[in-house]
Amino acid sequence: MQTMNILVTLDRGYLSPLRVMLFSLLESNPDAAFHLYVLHSSLTEEDLSMLASLADAGRWKVTGVEASDPRLEDAPTTDRYPKEMYYRIFAAKYLPQELDRVLYLDPDLIVNLPLEELYRTDMGNCLFAAATHVQEAFRKLNELRLDMEEGGVYINSGVMLLNLPLLRQEQDYEEVFRYIDSHKKYLVLPDQDIISGLYAGRILELDPFRYNMTEKLFALRVKSDAWHNLDWVRENSAIIHYCGRNKPWKPGYLGKLNVFYDETLRRMASAGEK
Repeated sequence: MQTMNILVTLDRGYLSPLRVMLFSLLESNPDAAFHLYVLHSSLTEEDLSMLASLADAGRWKVTGVEASDPRLEDAPTTDRYPKEMYYRIFAAKYLPQELDRVLYLDPDLIVNLPLEELYRTDMGNCLFAAATHVQEAFRKLNELRLDMEEGGVYINSGVMLLNLPLLRQEQDYEEVFRYIDSHKKYLVLPDQDIISGLYAGRILELDPFRYNMTEKLFALRVKSDAWHNLDWVRENSAIIHYCGRNKPWKPGYLGKLNVFYDETLRRMASAGEK
């Protein structure tokens, strides 16, 4: 049984959705083992123990990695985007040196299918692998807003495969902080803005319908096979991402993909998880 390294970064406000996401990860990958790295600045030992209890130690290990950098105190944050979001940019600095890759997953998603193929993706000379949700016109606007490399990929940072050896060799932490300082007033979705702005030409583009499926992709891209077809999503989308303010655990959810979240909750209840 091979082990996949998984990374999450969060504060305590997202622990409940995180447990649902992790349950779906374990359930959808019954033949895999995982080492979960929790990069944080505010979780307790009890929080980490709760995450460790989701599966037996034979296929599940949880390691908390406490992070802190005073230079992030003035970086842009919101209630939806706390300072912990920046830690994923610096993951290569904080994670154990022996790791060669890690798959970052947002707490606000459901893993629907096995992730082995994604995890083993050949990244070549790329620093990150991620999907984009941005159409051509908005990509051009992002190039101007963020001084992106022309023709580069503007990513959604909710699902990212990180090439840790290359990041350790090539990432300049001071360059990241200079970028944050010089672009502070232009950062809307800070972590993915920074990653796209600095590394757009070194990102391997993933299929969003397969690895970062959203309500917008489901409802608006009418030429796709996935349009208004939940069976297609169930059979083809490995990851369903509830990005933005539209969350299935909040009242007034708009869309149809919450069915996957609700089904996971019911299976958690049947398994004795609350």
